[in-house]
Amino acid sequence: MHWTAFLTCLLTVSLMNQVSGLETVTGKYGDTVEIPCNNGRITEKAVTLVKWKYNNDGNILVKQIGQNASITEDENYKNRVSIKNDLGLIIKQVTMADQKTFTCMVVGTGDIFEYPVQLVIYKVPSQPQITNQTTTMAVGKLTKLAQCRTEGANPAANITWFKNKTPLMADGAAIKITAAVVVDKETGLSATTSDLEYTAVKEDIDASFTCQVQHIRSANMDSSPLIFTVNYPTEKVSLQMVSQGPFKEGDNVTLKCMADGNPPPSSYIFYVKGEKKTVENSNTYTLTNVTRANTGEYKCSLVNNEDMAESVSITVEYLDVALSTAGRVSKRLGESFEVTVDVKASGTPQISWRKGNNDLNRLPKFDKLKYSDSGVYECVVSMAGLKKTQTFELIVQGSPVIKGLTKARDGNKNKVLSCEVEGFPKPTVQWSVNGTKVDETAYVDGKVTYKITIVPKVNLTVSCMVSNALGSVNKSIDVSPLFEDQTFAKQDLKNDKSDQTVLAVGIVFGLIVALIVMGVVYWLYMKKFRQGSWKTGEKEDGSAEESKKLEENQSQKADV
Repeated sequence: MHWTAFLTCLLTVSLMNQVSGLETVTGKYGDTVEIPCNNGRITEKAVTLVKWKYNNDGNILVKQIGQNASITEDENYKNRVSIKNDLGLIIKQVTMADQKTFTCMVVGTGDIFEYPVQLVIYKVPSQPQITNQTTTMAVGKLTKLAQCRTEGANPAANITWFKNKTPLMADGAAIKITAAVVVDKETGLSATTSDLEYTAVKEDIDASFTCQVQHIRSANMDSSPLIFTVNYPTEKVSLQMVSQGPFKEGDNVTLKCMADGNPPPSSYIFYVKGEKKTVENSNTYTLTNVTRANTGEYKCSLVNNEDMAESVSITVEYLDVALSTAGRVSKRLGESFEVTVDVKASGTPQISWRKGNNDLNRLPKFDKLKYSDSGVYECVVSMAGLKKTQTFELIVQGSPVIKGLTKARDGNKNKVLSCEVEGFPKPTVQWSVNGTKVDETAYVDGKVTYKITIVPKVNLTVSCMVSNALGSVNKSIDVSPLFEDQTFAKQDLKNDKSDQTVLAVGIVFGLIVALIVMGVVYWLYMKKFRQGSWKTGEKEDGSAEESKKLEENQSQKADV
């Protein structure tokens, strides 16, 4: 009683001297908190008694100087509080129930002081959690996307929604955000939720949505990104060819129909030459082994809306080539020959000709065929990736012709006779004499030269007879023995050109003599004719036949 009266008196007196003001101490939920008494400026030497209480009437502990502290029986504090040497109050494992005003009452030697302190408890919120998430959004339709939740916080956390890292602002129409804070009755901690309703547009395909938890005592925390499927109706249909042209006959052409809606249609209608082809669970249609008849317009549309369609034109390139002649063609020497080419194509073709390995600058056309015109001719026609080749073989045939029959001596003083021949098929040769050596040159362009080496002992007339399937011909040459030629050996050695000159003069002289003889014979014949010898027709015929033989002999023989 004595102490009670004394304290009451001191408290009444001290009310006039009390310093006003409220100090605040912040503590983390679950930690140990120290509440100072007058900021720790009071020591045991200056006071006789210290008392800690809360909310003015809730006593926690009392400590008289020189004695141990007396702790109240309050269930909330009796096992959690203690006092420091500087008279500060220590509370362990603080909870939201400890968020109140604690007062340190100090009794000095002559006065009583009270130092109230406001204890504020904070707790960091949990990581954001996404619940009630949908998977799809429809363009133009307000859809509840998800709920973002965080809990166990004090003060309550705030939640902000983001799209592609840009904050979403509620407008009450296209975007609605509903936030709520609920305080747990047992712990006193707050849980914050935020529901997002959103009206999608086409551009929201692959858009990333996140929610962010914001708290005064922690860094911002972001949720995992949310990706939604955006559904919207088809507005346009397109048709394209999977493989790129140009297309040629025999190719496969695949058409692909596409719609810009999401999800895309599972079925389409393809219009192939006016006929409807419905394709299920696919958007392609393949034209196999196309021909020129497949050239035209193709179309595709939606199954449930045939007015929404698209078309494309396909051109199948073709190339037909025909020559006026083919295979093996046989012609006679000197005939005319011309080849024409007939081309039917979907475009403008390029035409080129070749003979063997040589390019020709025009199509084969001959006014007078030669043996060298024989060969394999190739016509190449190309256009738009197409290429056609047509060939034929031209064979120029002719009966043998002896272009020349000459003689010469080799190094061994033998006589070498050369018979130059033209003809096709290749002529064969038959000499009227046997030789020590028989040879021939290569057969090129219908030409070949046959050679025979002989050693004449007497004057000879040697014949060269050549033949093929079309005919035969022969020609003779006079050959003298070697000893007659030796008289000219020295002269031949001195001047080989003189021998050639003598040969030429001899030939000319022989021709002149032959002409004189022919003239005399003709004069005699005409003289007899004027004298009436025409009455004996047999004699005239004989004279004409003899004159003809004489002329042939003179033209076929030449002495050297």
